This record gives sequence, structure tokens and C-alpha cells, in this order.
Amino acid sequence: MTDPDLFDLEHAALAEATLVFEDTHAPAGIYRLALGELIGHYERLLRETGRLIRRSDRQEREMTVLNQRLQALARSLEYRARHDTLTGVLNRGAVIELSNDMLSRCDMSLIVLDLDHFKRINDTYGHPAGDMVLQTVVGQLQSVVPEAGEIGRVGGEEFTVMLPRTSLDDALTIAENMRAAVAAHIFPAPIERNITASFGVSWNDTGTPFESAYGRADEALYIAKRNGRDQVVRAR
Repeated sequence: MTDPDLFDLEHAALAEATLVFEDTHAPAGIYRLALGELIGHYERLLRETGRLIRRSDRQEREMTVLNQRLQALARSLEYRARHDTLTGVLNRGAVIELSNDMLSRCDMSLIVLDLDHFKRINDTYGHPAGDMVLQTVVGQLQSVVPEAGEIGRVGGEEFTVMLPRTSLDDALTIAENMRAAVAAHIFPAPIERNITASFGVSWNDTGTPFESAYGRADEALYIAKRNGRDQVVRAR
């Protein structure tokens, strides 16, 4: 069983008017009646067409708004998938992906830093104070890292800075500036003192795997820890 045509009545009126038109001997009253029927159905068609157009326009506007919301949601989900919730910098997965991409195209210096004695902050002042420290430190790093650099959080209090096309000497200077910026900041209550960080720096030629670049910088970081912390060490 087929669905009824929306314009069945109009088709019937048109067929009837066609028969009257073809009857050359039909009286004038019949013509007038057929014309009146056509006018009534034509007016209905205009109303229905206007209503359909308005509904279509409304649905189009609603679809546009929905698409905009979906695009915003997709951007938000993509951002959350690649960024650390607390600090807003890249997360570990994004660091690995971006580093491998950079290293496939150019040389890159990699800085790994770790806050000194951070566990004591959480144990003494609580995790909200620790979170405030991490967020503040990220702000200090961002004030020093050049525009081409990317900052990521790879662990609880451990961060990386990716510096494409940056020489080892320049990377060491940037790391030292970051170290000085972190050490110079006096945190508000309840901490009311400064916090230091240790740094390891590696320079890596094009094609170096991220694991190798990170491993060498991480080894240098732990040498800085063993040598007294609050210092920058270059990878061997």
C-alpha cells in the first residue's frame, strides 16, 4: 500500500478542470465552478509551500547550530585527548607523538625537568597546594620557552620541552633560564618559599627515536639530581 500523495486533491481538481476545458460545449457556470476549485487549491498550495519552506529554513538553522556544537565538541574532545587536565600543556601521549613527528623532519633538543622534593609539598601542604605549584611552574616555563617550543607533562611533577631546530648550546641556555625562573619564585601561603627543579638536556639528530632522545635527557636529569639538584646537565 503506497502512501497518499500530499497533493491528491489538487491533482483531482486539475483533472476535472482539464475535462471541462476540453469540453467546448460546457456552459459558463461549469467553467466558473472549475476555475473556483483551481483557485482554492492553488491558494492551499501556496500556504503549504510557504509552511514547508519555513519549516525547512528552521530545520536548516537548527542543523547549522547542531553542526557548530558538534564541531566545538569535537575540538574540545581533541584538545582534552592531547592536553593535561591540570596544567593545560601537552600530555604524555601527545608529547611522544609530536616528538616523533618533529624528529622525523628535523633535529630537536629535548629538555626533561623534574621538580625537586615535590612529594614533600603534597605530604606537607596537601594536594591542592601541589596542584597550585604545578600550574604556577608551567606559567614560569611558558614565559621562557620560545614560540617554536612545546611543553608537555609526562609524569606527576616531570615535564618536557621540545625545541625543534635548536642547538644544544641554545637549549642549555633556555633550560638555565627556566631553572632560574622556577627557583626565583616565592610561592604564597601555605608554602611561603621557593621550589627548585633539575634539568637534563639532549640534542638529537633527525631520525632519532623519541625513546632515545628522552632516555638521554632523562639520564642527564638524574645526574643533576645526584649532583645536588637545582641545576642543568647536558646529556652525554
